[in-house]
Amino acid sequence: MHRSGSAPYAPAWAPATLQGPPRSTGAPVVKSSYWIVSCVLVALLAACSSGGVPRRVSEPAASIQQLTVQADGTWSVELRLQNYSSIPMRFDRARFEMKVGDESAGTLDVAPGIGIGGESADVVTVAFSPSSNARIVMADALASGRGIRYAIEGTITAMPEDRGRGRDYTFKRESPLSPVPGLPGVLR
Repeated sequence: MHRSGSAPYAPAWAPATLQGPPRSTGAPVVKSSYWIVSCVLVALLAACSSGGVPRRVSEPAASIQQLTVQADGTWSVELRLQNYSSIPMRFDRARFEMKVGDESAGTLDVAPGIGIGGESADVVTVAFSPSSNARIVMADALASGRGIRYAIEGTITAMPEDRGRGRDYTFKRESPLSPVPGLPGVLR
């Protein structure tokens, strides 16, 4: 009781496309070959890749995080050194001219000799003796309870921690400093 041209074990009501065993066309062998070749290529690409973060060295930057005016008129400057590179960098020196308001405060020169991780920052504290005009401008700003703008311009000497020699990066930064409520003589 079967239709002509159909397999003897298929029911008569089954559609013609479901009747009979599948014919071997070689497709399963070809598909499995592509699968094996794809896996081998992926494994080779994974073995050849560096597997790490790409080495990108970018220009570092500096800013004043906090400035404290001491009783003797000197300043304690908390200098924030920013490493924008993707790898750890060693900061050997920062030297720049500093201005507060429109007055030159002098040259800030520090040799921190610290390593800073990739895309990170660290703070170094520097004792600084500003010019007499800068002291007067700063004292006036603190006495009136207002902020003051500062500018630093100079070079930072930095290098990758794992190799190379130091390179000088030039930079310029202008930003305001505001008095910290409850902390006399402190600006951030």
